[in-house]
Amino acid sequence: MAEELKVDIVTPDEHAYQGPANGVRAPGVEGSFEVRTDHAPLIAAFGIGPLIVKTKEAHEYADVHNDRIVFATSGGFLEIVDNTVTVLAETVEPASEIDVERAESAEERARRRLEDGVEGEEREKHEDARDRARNRLRVAMGKVGTRQS
Repeated sequence: MAEELKVDIVTPDEHAYQGPANGVRAPGVEGSFEVRTDHAPLIAAFGIGPLIVKTKEAHEYADVHNDRIVFATSGGFLEIVDNTVTVLAETVEPASEIDVERAESAEERARRRLEDGVEGEEREKHEDARDRARNRLRVAMGKVGTRQS
């Protein structure tokens, strides 16, 4: 049994992360899923949401112990082969680098355009922009993976 995963996260523009991990949680299109060591080979699509790399043994809600790296992502594909997790993401942004003001402005712009009553593809475009901005805000404010009362 392997002790850790090798994780490689890339986008069309950058190599965002490369290193060891105990687990990777992704926002799968059919629901969130987690990869641990010795996972069966898999290729899966994921959507807008948090991408979490667990860097050492971690409790499900132990976000305050610096044992994970949280990224905001807008979707892509994840491949698992021989304890190597390769993430091909459209975009990925570490929580620590998210510009909250810019994300709030993007959410507000999308909200206003949706209130204007756009339809069809135009509406989908603004809903996606709103969802991406909200995800970035949740990730930046540490609301990902925390127990809500």
